[in-house]
Amino acid sequence: MPGTPLTPAALRALAFRTLERHSSLQAALNAQGFVQADPIRAPARAQDLTLFQRVRGYRAGDLERLYPTLDAEEDMLPNYGFVTRHVQTLLHPREPGESSAEREHPDLLAEVRAWVETQGEVHPRDVAGAVGRGRVVNAWGGQSAATTRILDALHRRGEVRVTRRVGGVRLYGPAPHLAALRQAPLPEAERVRGAVHLLASLYGPLPEASLGHLVSLSHYGLPHLRGEMRAAFRTAIREELAGARVDGLRYVWPAEWEVDGVRAPRGVRIVGPFDPLVWDRRRFEHLHGWTYRFEAYTPPAKRQFGYYALPLFQAERAVGWANLKVEGGELRSEVGFVPGVRETAALRKGVETELGRYRAFLGLEGEVTGQG
Repeated sequence: MPGTPLTPAALRALAFRTLERHSSLQAALNAQGFVQADPIRAPARAQDLTLFQRVRGYRAGDLERLYPTLDAEEDMLPNYGFVTRHVQTLLHPREPGESSAEREHPDLLAEVRAWVETQGEVHPRDVAGAVGRGRVVNAWGGQSAATTRILDALHRRGEVRVTRRVGGVRLYGPAPHLAALRQAPLPEAERVRGAVHLLASLYGPLPEASLGHLVSLSHYGLPHLRGEMRAAFRTAIREELAGARVDGLRYVWPAEWEVDGVRAPRGVRIVGPFDPLVWDRRRFEHLHGWTYRFEAYTPPAKRQFGYYALPLFQAERAVGWANLKVEGGELRSEVGFVPGVRETAALRKGVETELGRYRAFLGLEGEVTGQG
């Protein structure tokens, strides 16, 4: 327990521990355990935006380029993204149940599995050409090759792994390390406890209810251990995590964290919409006093912040947002601030410095062009 009552400002500063800068991409992955992925590139994919803030000298696309050399796997906890193999030991063996593609094409799974085993590494296009069975509805309501959906099912089962990406497309291959894990998995109690504590560390400090929501989402990563995850969450809340009430809202965080005397950060940071710093909207609204929304799927006329607005922080407080896009080899920016924020010279200078960092991250030449 902290020596003095916690304030929202202290919690904001504590939350910034997630933005620790690391000297290598692998060190950042080891520290995070999980990095959420998203295909939208505005101005870069979510995983790149997250790692840019945590790896010195990181450039957009480094994760995809270096992936074959890293201790990293594409997997799901609580959403789709990248995990270390240590974290993967918590997730497998996995029993996800039968997918719609498997029900519609009951013999296709064995055929695709055999094809991957003989080829070593496969592109979904080549699998479709070899053993295709037409198309099925995908998770977004569109159409995908049946073989591509079967590859997804095999990946979720842990029978294949993503070996690398080419132009953003996943290539698949055998996963011998997961086959070995099926033979000698960690005890279930260790797996679910490890998953709960990983979530508390990655997204903490969190309102207790938000951690419970994350645990419930994790049925995607541990679908057959839902009850065990809920029980591990209750045990963690009662016996293992530290916590305190702030403004009547109970927060929790790993017991080993030092919470007294945490210093507020300085400068301006612009982070992605799926960054652990802003992922929990309940915490965001309580600690920063306004509601941030991800509006990529909101009709344009109803957007308040923009298609892919990135939360903007001055010191430890979220004071606005930025929409960034690359046009003609230049980074164009639209920056907005919440009511009551004074656009001081220090704030303007901090924004320009951060936009300069983004330009280097994106490998751009020329000046940052402001539009508001």
